[in-house]
Amino acid sequence: MTRSATSFIFTVLWLGMTFIMASGCAAQDSDSANFMTADDLSAEVVISWNQLIFETAIEEDRLLTLKGVRTAAMAHVAMHDALQAISPRYQYYAYEGNSADADPQAAVASAAFEVLVNQYPDKKALFEIERSQWLQNISDGKGKEEGVQLGMASAQSILSKRAKDNWNSEVDYTWHPMGPGVYAEFNEHSGTPEGFVFGAGWAKATPFMLQSQSQFRSPPPPEINGNDYTAAFVEVREYGRTHSTSRTPDQEHLAMWAKDFVENSHNRLARSLVIKEDLDLYTSARAFALMNMSIYDAYVNVFDNKFHYNHWRPYTAIRWAAHDGNPDTDPDTTWNNLHQHTYAFPSYPSAHGTASAAAMSTLGQTLGLGDDYAFQMEIKEVDAAGPFSDKVAMEPPTRHFSSFSEAALAFSMSRVYLGIHFRYDSEEGNQLGTKIGNYGVMNFLKPL
Repeated sequence: MTRSATSFIFTVLWLGMTFIMASGCAAQDSDSANFMTADDLSAEVVISWNQLIFETAIEEDRLLTLKGVRTAAMAHVAMHDALQAISPRYQYYAYEGNSADADPQAAVASAAFEVLVNQYPDKKALFEIERSQWLQNISDGKGKEEGVQLGMASAQSILSKRAKDNWNSEVDYTWHPMGPGVYAEFNEHSGTPEGFVFGAGWAKATPFMLQSQSQFRSPPPPEINGNDYTAAFVEVREYGRTHSTSRTPDQEHLAMWAKDFVENSHNRLARSLVIKEDLDLYTSARAFALMNMSIYDAYVNVFDNKFHYNHWRPYTAIRWAAHDGNPDTDPDTTWNNLHQHTYAFPSYPSAHGTASAAAMSTLGQTLGLGDDYAFQMEIKEVDAAGPFSDKVAMEPPTRHFSSFSEAALAFSMSRVYLGIHFRYDSEEGNQLGTKIGNYGVMNFLKPL
């Protein structure tokens, strides 16, 4: 994989000029020549590293682990903290330092480089090419040297802080006897080995911002013999089936279009909005850091809830309805959902809805745009079924939203139309993710 950063020609600021009248010539301080403050720099250095992080993560594991979003969170925290050491505007997260003379672009590029080399050492040559694109525009001298050292120090600080965070721990899962509402195995539909369950270890990973994995405990899902469950059952059975006469073409497009993993699609959105609004380096570095920490914490919190309630999926519920004790739920033993695949972990709440709401609520508050901001979002292709299926192109590749909260709810509800979640899964995921996003913004990297 090859890529290069887009070159930028920056205005040269000549600082520290001392006019020596006796000799009739001017002397220039080499350490301050071509030095630029963060105010003078665009956010393109942050955008470029963000894109490279997800290209690398997708190539390695298709975002099927927490590694990609964890790396993004650490890299963006390192970039953010390095900037605060030069000219503090927001609270730092891991690195507390003071390097007012450091070049901000050198600091940001070096911070990202150090984190990525630590996480993906076999890609070091690629990261060196990326780093050189940003360092070559900076004149040699004290500012550049201090920027490089600052970035390295900031990166090492967050890497040390997250060294034992259990992001990839393995946890035993105990299968329960089949019963109403109980998560059951359907390896023929998930395409996973018999006895496999995904994500139990995610529930034990250390959050970036939340006080614990279970800080926000969702209320229990509806009783299987109650009216709320019956309504949700009927809805997903009709709207989520493979060939549905109830689902509209727009709902079907949303169901497939929104399948892209949140960390991929929402970081892509953030990059486009930063470019569109020409946002500054400080604002953008903070926004990316908070958003990716929020997405990570959303996964941790929602999987803690999932394995706490161990709630069954629509695929099981609809096929096994004759035994659920609810006289108003008619079984369909041949029922299948839109993309004919179900992910191998409990249903409640929706992880997709939680992560999207956490990201969207963060973006609305950190980019200076507010929630009531209309935007276009692009997703060009998604998995046709499960994570290892062929890709299918989205036509059209874009959808429009009038606000961040509207978009978050759409991502949540898309799972009902896809046939893999009940409405209450999606609604609770949306509420849970909003709490997580709001908590992060209110308590971390706050303006000074």
